[in-house]
Amino acid sequence: MLPLSILEWPDFSNPGIWISLLTLTFLEIVLGVDNIIFISIISDKLPKEKQRRARNIGLAFAMIFRVGLLLMIGWIISLKNPVFTLDWIDDPEGLPLAISWKDIILIVGGFFLIVKSTLEIHSKMQGDTEHHGSAVRKASAAMATVIIQIILVDMVFSLDSILTAVGLVDNVVIMIIAVVFSIGIMMAFAGAVSRIINRHPSLQMLALSFLVVIGVILVAEGIHQHISKSIIYSCLAFSLAVELLNIRARKKQEPADSLHQE
Repeated sequence: MLPLSILEWPDFSNPGIWISLLTLTFLEIVLGVDNIIFISIISDKLPKEKQRRARNIGLAFAMIFRVGLLLMIGWIISLKNPVFTLDWIDDPEGLPLAISWKDIILIVGGFFLIVKSTLEIHSKMQGDTEHHGSAVRKASAAMATVIIQIILVDMVFSLDSILTAVGLVDNVVIMIIAVVFSIGIMMAFAGAVSRIINRHPSLQMLALSFLVVIGVILVAEGIHQHISKSIIYSCLAFSLAVELLNIRARKKQEPADSLHQE
């Protein structure tokens, strides 16, 4: 059961409530970037007419998971309680490493992201042979398989997102509103993000590499090794800026090359 105080309707006449809501909504969008990238790449395996439906279903499940988890705050917090201890591994404080259900979920989810993203990179590196079979793959890809993969990753990202939100706000209603707003914004822009990523193979590689890094971070957090996400996102932003400049330079070079060929 949730304490009644955190289920009370917030006083929206208080400017502090709006600041908390906007801050949390922005944070949810930032934390959802890696989720959107994964959904965009996985949904690309489907025919174009089914991709938008798969993205929306994936994000809708993300919203349902997060709202459901918020209504079980007591249970979510209990996931931090140790389940077993690894005496041969020390945590950052020099004590035996205590593993909780939260840690197990992060470790399993991290390994899933690493393996899945690595396989996708290997698939992209196959060259022309893969391109010839791409139409067949897209036509035969099962919607259910894609959605199941999206749901599995949603579960991991949702847990990480909710635990972050709990540390910032003590009112569940504000958290739920922030989640609904952030998912709505992500649904509105997911299509554009997907088209940009899937149109440029180099951006796909960058996105997949970023997902591998996120997987490593999740595993590291599962064994209580803190890695600053702000540094990771800053590196991604820099790499993305460089790659966008490369794409623009290649577009300018293509007309010049065609003139030389003529």
